[in-house]
Amino acid sequence: MSDDTADMPLLVILRHAPHDGSWLREGLDVALVAAAFGRAVTLLFMGDGVEALRPGQTAGPLGQKGTHPTLDMLAMYDIEDLRVDATSLAERGLSTAELPWPARSVAAEELPAVITAASPVFNF
Repeated sequence: MSDDTADMPLLVILRHAPHDGSWLREGLDVALVAAAFGRAVTLLFMGDGVEALRPGQTAGPLGQKGTHPTLDMLAMYDIEDLRVDATSLAERGLSTAELPWPARSVAAEELPAVITAASPVFNF
């Protein structure tokens, strides 16, 4: 890692719904491992990934685990920078006030700045 990116947070963009395969869980795993090794981590929920933050999420079909237990662990790993795409949130009838975790809403025009402020960037 070059010196100019060493102080930048790692960004994990979560675009898949909790029970849409293993994408979301794998993205959260990357975030937890990076944080365990001392990296600053930003999570950005976009598209169907916003569903991971929906209150009252339960297990999925065929016993797929929900992601709420993993999200509850984020603070233990010092992952406190949660961001959510404002458009994706509104499209699903949600607001940041009703989310079980503190997440900052990001307007569409702010997204490029969030992405360029991080290195590396992972998409799940």
